[in-house]
Amino acid sequence: MAAMRDVVFVDGVRTPFGRAGEKGMYASTRSDDLAVKALQGLLERNPGLDPARIDDVGIAATTQQGDQGLTLGRTVSMLAGIPNTVPGFALDRMCAGALTVASFMGAAIGSGQYDVAIAGGVEHMGRHPLGLDADPNPRFVAEKLVSPEALNMGLTAERLHDRFPQLTKERADRFGMLSQQKVQAAYDRGDIQHDLVPVALRSPQGWGLATEDEGRRPTTTMEGLASLKTPFRPHGRVTAGTSSPLTDGATMSLLAGADTAKEMGLSAKMRLVGFAFAGVAPEVMGLGPVPSTEKALKRAGLTIDDIGLFELNEAFAVQVLSFTDHFGIADDDPRVNPWGGAIALGHPLAATGVRLMIQLARQFAERPDVRYGVTAMCVGLGQGGTAIWENPHFDGKKRK
Repeated sequence: MAAMRDVVFVDGVRTPFGRAGEKGMYASTRSDDLAVKALQGLLERNPGLDPARIDDVGIAATTQQGDQGLTLGRTVSMLAGIPNTVPGFALDRMCAGALTVASFMGAAIGSGQYDVAIAGGVEHMGRHPLGLDADPNPRFVAEKLVSPEALNMGLTAERLHDRFPQLTKERADRFGMLSQQKVQAAYDRGDIQHDLVPVALRSPQGWGLATEDEGRRPTTTMEGLASLKTPFRPHGRVTAGTSSPLTDGATMSLLAGADTAKEMGLSAKMRLVGFAFAGVAPEVMGLGPVPSTEKALKRAGLTIDDIGLFELNEAFAVQVLSFTDHFGIADDDPRVNPWGGAIALGHPLAATGVRLMIQLARQFAERPDVRYGVTAMCVGLGQGGTAIWENPHFDGKKRK
């Protein structure tokens, strides 16, 4: 059996994320067109890549219907101009769709079955709300396999507050406020914009151009957050200010064998160390990244102390805090989401995994003192996914 080869994250881009719904900037934009635009942007940024050399295109979506159906990996790649000799597929693991595609493409590359692959995700939650037309099997409730509350992500977040009383609403509010502030600070430094692919917009007022994430609220205050309603249950602790908003957007990434990337003159922004997925009780969905991270670390022969940067999806503030508390990480630890996260940027479900990778790769370039980073997220119906990455710029010198 041949030895496993190194797998590298070459590049990643995304569209600006928009608010879902009739007033959102992508209300008149097709879901597959968002994915096409992101894929074209990725190809344009990497002219050394011969599209005919791509072995597969995988694009994740959670609600696969209408303009978000029809095996997106195949249809989007053809619309983006990739030769029809290149195959494609679609995948659904809800929030971890793109993370799953990237992980499995990495496994295929590492085992020598592929040389180059595209992994991405798209979600137009304005057109395709989570669970639209889904028909859960009645046995789930009738046989008490799953609580009905498990199908409502907000209620699973409320259950984390119930299970861990130390995860107070005040801590969650503060985390949400800091996410907004960190995202705006990253925008002010120009850290985010480099990887955004502008998207042409059509509205009754005419044509426009999406160049920034739409949902940011940098003026968020603790006082304002304290006054928000708790929509998931009376006297709850989860609010819009501590939840990721409904979002439209697409992400794309390019993965390759390290040897193939070198042959094509493509840079390596990260090396894939390993990945893992795990399940938990659906009622406490947000705990999923804890066992998936423990599993990934064990397989890699690493500990949590080896991780210098964490890109954790902020589905809910309490969900991230349950992860950091478990591993003994402070709420304001600078290793965690240094540029903010989904509470401010948005969470277009299946697309988010690659957004985490994009930000981690950009931070690696600025932090040669950090060797390992993690991208992790919870997944609907009680799952978690984690990928561990190595920084190719690591120089072993401690940062002042």
